[in-house]
Amino acid sequence: QLDPFYASIILFVGRAWDAITDPMVGFFISKTSWTRFGRLMPWIIFSTPFAVISYFLIWFVPDISRGQVMWYLVFYCIFQTLVTCFHVPYSALTMFISREQSERDSATAYRMTVEVLGTVLGTAIQGQIVGKVVTPCIETPLFIDKTNSSVAMEELNMTHDTGSLTDTRNAYMIAAGVIGGLYILCAVILSVGVREKRESSELQSDEPVSFFQGLKLVMNHGAYIKLIAGFLFTSLAFMLLEGNFALFCTYTLGFRNEFQNILLAIMLSATLTIPFWQWFLTRFGKKTAVYVGISSAIPFLILVAVLDSNLIVTYIVAVAAGISVAAAFLLPWSMLPDVIDDFKLQHPDSHGHEAIFFSFYVFFTKFTSGVSLGISTLSLDFAGYQTRGCSQPSEVNFTLKMLVSAVPVGLILLGLLLFKLYPIDEEKRRKNKKALQDLREESNSSSESDNTELASIV
Repeated sequence: QLDPFYASIILFVGRAWDAITDPMVGFFISKTSWTRFGRLMPWIIFSTPFAVISYFLIWFVPDISRGQVMWYLVFYCIFQTLVTCFHVPYSALTMFISREQSERDSATAYRMTVEVLGTVLGTAIQGQIVGKVVTPCIETPLFIDKTNSSVAMEELNMTHDTGSLTDTRNAYMIAAGVIGGLYILCAVILSVGVREKRESSELQSDEPVSFFQGLKLVMNHGAYIKLIAGFLFTSLAFMLLEGNFALFCTYTLGFRNEFQNILLAIMLSATLTIPFWQWFLTRFGKKTAVYVGISSAIPFLILVAVLDSNLIVTYIVAVAAGISVAAAFLLPWSMLPDVIDDFKLQHPDSHGHEAIFFSFYVFFTKFTSGVSLGISTLSLDFAGYQTRGCSQPSEVNFTLKMLVSAVPVGLILLGLLLFKLYPIDEEKRRKNKKALQDLREESNSSSESDNTELASIV
């Protein structure tokens, strides 16, 4: 029952707060001392219980007439910060369990498979628990025009059954409790089952580097900027599709009771095809996998907007979209370690920036989510979207078609065009791997000779 304007402000401020916390957490992680749990794992262990509490409080409706906006703003920002304290070290952990590119790629494939599976599980839990509470839509009278629609909708909202509203609040609380329990369970499995290898975690530099010096080095690395630029637009495309798909199914296609199943079809398709993309990138290369995987969604996105409402076609498009979503999930994270290896070769005397690389990558992922949310909210509001309406004006249906078809297709094409500039192909990757091995062997032989010289002196 919060005003949509204030809800948008809360989400916007939360994303802006992320812009500060992501790089700062990455920098603090890079300066963390080694413990018996490792350098990254303490951040995951200690942030988990507080993240679960703050997540639960986001879904809690306080019994206060004033101050609700501040309540949600504070706990949303706290939750974003604590998730950053989990997500950045969790993502960077790939670099610190092995030095081998093939092992990192394999670990990334397993991680993203289970991450998408977790998204399916979360969608199913939230959808089934909340979906059991029937919240009837509101028939908007034909005589209401756009100038007084908000007043009329407010009057209609006041007549809405308060019992149904209470049931809905309780359902969201139950779902939050279940998902919070899964969060704790997964964090325990991670902390018990994964160990950082000290020789792989070259986090500390020989000479201390300030935050801004490290940031300047990272942001001046051309391969990193080009990778971010390409995936910024492709991620935005899939975020727009994801954020508006439920409304598109409900109003434009008329499948009000099917969108949960269609969404599950997308995520299950993505989960099952990640192993295929892992094989594809090892066989044909990562850049080829990007072009084939992400562009494969284009004809199906056009198809769903052009053809008339058809449930079978919608499910086919959902499965095809899931195949592209799998590529969009997997490939950015599998390519980031290659960029960091390239950075190490160009700056062999500067260590400890891995967490900064990952923290900005996490930030840009969240940034695209915030941008897609803003674009969607403003576009639908401008088109005359009616909250909880049983039907929507034709302008809203047209806008939804644009948000799930034309705009994502354009963003995908732009992202792939930018990705042509990305310099690390398979040949470059093999050269970097050999050069890094030579550097390590040279470093090891130098260390052994120093030890031999010291022993002879003694």
